Amino acid sequence: MDRVRIDLTGAAEFVAADELALGLAQGVDALQVLKDGSGGGSAFLGWIRTPECVEAVEIERLKEVADDFAADIEVVVVIGIGGSYLGAKAVIEALSHSFDAHIPNREHPLVLFAGQNIGEDYLWELLELMQRRSCACVVISKSGTTMEPAIAFRLIKRHIEEKYGKKEAQRRIVAITDSSKGALRSVADWEGYRTFVIPDDVGGRFSVLTPVGLLPMAIAGIDIEALMEGARIQMEQSLMPTAENPSVQYAAMRNVLYRNGKVIELLANFHPKLHFVTEWWKQLYGESEGKEGKGIFPAGVDFTTDLHSMGQYIQDGQRILMETVLSVSQPERTLRIEAEAEDADGLNYLVGKRIDECNKMAELGTRKAHIDGGVPNIRIEIPRLDAHCVGALLYFFEAACGISGYMLGVNPFDQPGVEAYKREMFALLKSGHIK
Repeated sequence: MDRVRIDLTGAAEFVAADELALGLAQGVDALQVLKDGSGGGSAFLGWIRTPECVEAVEIERLKEVADDFAADIEVVVVIGIGGSYLGAKAVIEALSHSFDAHIPNREHPLVLFAGQNIGEDYLWELLELMQRRSCACVVISKSGTTMEPAIAFRLIKRHIEEKYGKKEAQRRIVAITDSSKGALRSVADWEGYRTFVIPDDVGGRFSVLTPVGLLPMAIAGIDIEALMEGARIQMEQSLMPTAENPSVQYAAMRNVLYRNGKVIELLANFHPKLHFVTEWWKQLYGESEGKEGKGIFPAGVDFTTDLHSMGQYIQDGQRILMETVLSVSQPERTLRIEAEAEDADGLNYLVGKRIDECNKMAELGTRKAHIDGGVPNIRIEIPRLDAHCVGALLYFFEAACGISGYMLGVNPFDQPGVEAYKREMFALLKSGHIK
């Protein structure tokens, strides 16, 4: 089956059986709060049914834009930050060729991102590339006034208009924004851009399965229908009010471990293409749970790479860590180790083994070592790295996040702390303090 599987055995020995049983019961209760909308943030629960609510006509409109861009456009710049950027980036990185940018005669445009930073060199170099290539952009913002994407859009909009003219810019710029209000909606209506709507009842970090994530994915050649079907199948499981529900199990175990002093969670993946899934997960959980002096701090590591930098601390540092390992059962390719006559590197004992066999043994050995070293270990597995399974994984994490936030006793759907830095930054800029 293409659903997410979870293994709690590597964490269960760190908690009492009655603690876990209580946590699971609380998780089921929290799921009910999520489903009936009786908790904080109930105005932002539209994502719960998104996998079955996105209409076929909407999917077709998304695919039409993707097909249009594929005809003659080489580079599409997606402008957004936070949830308007990370979900699409995560899926595109996970499901594209690792060296996609270097492949000639591509079938789909290369999707690049802007508005996720305020790097002057980054933006200058992006505009330089856009001058050399046929380009378009997708701008994503609920309001149109978030500073990072607003700056990027101002620059890129002008570039496209100057290069192609106002009329052609109408085709090459697509906006994903509010249905009726905000600066970006006003600009899009005035300029005549094609638009898609960010649902009012879906917050940014839960928006990956809306046009916010789906349009950039479609442009990159991702099968968005398979992605949504995977999410829909996972939704059926993740909304079951039982202790066997994997989203309930994940939320419950991490909260029980948190109560026992494990205040940092490492999401460790053993597949290089999952780096940005970790980055998306970090925002999802950090912004949902980190409030009122509470919350598990989400951090990420890419294994085996980071075993050679962070492995020492994980093994022997402060015992405040829990680890969630994200694993893919079967790779898409087959590559075996061949014999060398000299065996100078001493690796002939591996002859005939697939690279993934070595990776899986590294995963198992690492998990055993970390558990022995006092790091509770949760394992999450998907069968393959394809659109169907990635869609399931995204929904699994979203559902577990809502459950976990309610278990923690916070509103998982607001982000009051984010406004503090914005106030300070805007005050400095407007005062002329920074020259």
